[in-house]
Amino acid sequence: MAKTSPVEFIQQVRAETRKVVWPTRRQTVMTGVMVMIMTLLLAIFFFVIDSGFEALVKLLLGLATK
Repeated sequence: MAKTSPVEFIQQVRAETRKVVWPTRRQTVMTGVMVMIMTLLLAIFFFVIDSGFEALVKLLLGLATK
């Protein structure tokens, strides 16, 4: 494997960073909004599932104490 000098490495890094395509402000905002919506939907989903399991456990424990 060939060794790369620090100067050559810096040149390669600069060349690669010129190829980066940054998202526009609109794309960034839309992605952020979608993340927030999905987070909210998942929070609601897990809340409903957790509440259902809680009710089931309480029901089973209630039957066991009778």
